[in-house]
Amino acid sequence: MSSHSQFSLLTQRRFLPYFTVQALGAFNDNVYRQAIIALLFFLGASDDQLSLYATLAPAIFILPYFLFSAIAGQFAEKLEKHRLIVITTTMEIVIMSLAAVGFLLQNMPLLLAALFCTGVQSTLFGPVKYSVLPSILKPEELTGGNGLVEMGTSISILCGMIAGGMIFQVAGAHGPQAAAVAIVLLAVLGNVMSRLIPRMDAGAPDLVIRWNPIPESIAVLRMAKQQLAVRNAILGVSWFWFFGTLLTSQLPAYAKLHLGAAEGSSTLYVFALALFSIGTGIGSLLCEKLSGRTVEIGLVPVGAFGMTAFLLDLYFARPGIAPATGLGVGEFVRQAGSVRIMIDLVGIGMFAGIFVVPLFALIQSRTLNSQMARVFAALNIQNSGFIVLAALVGLALHALGWSGPQIFLALAIANAVVAIWIFTIVPEFLMRFLSWLLVRALYRLRLHGVEKHVPDEGPALIVCNHASYMDALILSATIPRPVRFVMYYRIFQIPVMSWIFRTAKAIPIAGAKEDPELMRRAFEEIDAALAAGEIVGIFPEGALTKDGEIAAFKSGVEKILERRPVPVVPMALKGMWASMWSRRDTRLGRMRVPRRFRAHIEVVAGEPMDGATVDADQLEARVRSLRGDAA
Repeated sequence: MSSHSQFSLLTQRRFLPYFTVQALGAFNDNVYRQAIIALLFFLGASDDQLSLYATLAPAIFILPYFLFSAIAGQFAEKLEKHRLIVITTTMEIVIMSLAAVGFLLQNMPLLLAALFCTGVQSTLFGPVKYSVLPSILKPEELTGGNGLVEMGTSISILCGMIAGGMIFQVAGAHGPQAAAVAIVLLAVLGNVMSRLIPRMDAGAPDLVIRWNPIPESIAVLRMAKQQLAVRNAILGVSWFWFFGTLLTSQLPAYAKLHLGAAEGSSTLYVFALALFSIGTGIGSLLCEKLSGRTVEIGLVPVGAFGMTAFLLDLYFARPGIAPATGLGVGEFVRQAGSVRIMIDLVGIGMFAGIFVVPLFALIQSRTLNSQMARVFAALNIQNSGFIVLAALVGLALHALGWSGPQIFLALAIANAVVAIWIFTIVPEFLMRFLSWLLVRALYRLRLHGVEKHVPDEGPALIVCNHASYMDALILSATIPRPVRFVMYYRIFQIPVMSWIFRTAKAIPIAGAKEDPELMRRAFEEIDAALAAGEIVGIFPEGALTKDGEIAAFKSGVEKILERRPVPVVPMALKGMWASMWSRRDTRLGRMRVPRRFRAHIEVVAGEPMDGATVDADQLEARVRSLRGDAA
């Protein structure tokens, strides 16, 4: 793979100011919310008052997402994005100034009103947060960029909670003044950084804003369902929020009853939350390495089943009451079995990050730029509903007398069921997982020009040399968009792999003498796929190479282009002849351990060629040039 690191984005102006703004926003929101709780303790609020706030605050903050997300999505589509980000961070200064007055006056109604306004500001920023990434990142950077954003968000939320809770402890009697100054300074810093973000074109500058939130919310939700994979990616992200909300809402009681936290102390709860958040950050950052800088939705099943596995183990690690009580973090770490619990919490978070980052990248890569912000507005509406549902489910289970570990067990089972359901209705997720697993287990891939030359949208014909039975899987694992491969029907029928090929909507073909009807249907299906704006991949040699050399390209590629002259992307596989599953081995030989396990394979893509003028000989010459002598 390329030696590129996603962290290099943090040194570039096109990404760093945006990353800083979104991280500061998440940090300040949580500083503010936790400082309100700290103020209640400072004022000596009763348990009933604390309970009332704990119920009211999340509802007040999330209500604007239901009311205004659709309108926010329209603004994010219509306005130039840099301008909108500056507007939202300016709003944050005004809102936090109002909140500062609330702290200075120790006025809880004013603080709750400011909290609602914070929710409005977050609602307006939400559609910009992820829809902006395709404008500032290259396609091959989407997974790494989303990983950094998700990592920054999770760590900022955690640090904000800790900092907000400590303000009154550190400042003592001057806590209200310290909280007021902190939230305003953070808002000003965010606004300053927002002005460094480069300008970006509006997605739909001519869009007419519709102000009625109910019909427009319905409209954006319908828009988000137009493409099956995007619809279910959105469902997956919403499930991530349900999972995270239900899990983290149980941690305070879990820390007290099952980890042995000291009475009245939140340090062990924060420690558990920190482990989960750090794990989420690690998993988010791992996605680029695991995906090979492509939008690899095959990681989604990995994340889903990893979440379930570690959550199941967390249940079995401590199903009963803690053996000791009154523990701080240090005492807990020294307890028997604590390491297992800590590993489980980090593991759950890590696989949650691996689960959600590719889903964000998928939504971005498969959504039209003119609809991107509104689709993310729909995502915010649905996420809000799932968060509220998770809170209600948690309350209901507690009312039924369920313990924290029992809720973890139920959530683990539910997560597995939901994952299987999603992968059943969108087999592409599971197909990509199997192809990702097979290819990464057998080979080490290096990509050259794939992200640059394979078009992000619209029809294209991929032509490549054919060296092994694994060629289609390797290409599908390296090309970010789904590819409809045309393959010899006998390869199409290979057991197990046949399911993958069918799920990927591969097109079986036979020679004219073998099965003329199958050949005719294949050409009809190829033309229909290209007409629908899909990518079709073919191996114009017509058969696997028998000697490692590239055979003459057959005229079938010209017949395809005569009917539909789409751009042609020449590609070459290098190193496959000496790897597993080429015809260099006998059939029996292909079943043994490969001669070069995890062999280095290169996938090279050249500049697209004009399908209206190119012929088979020119394509063959170009593929030969791309492959060179590395058979």
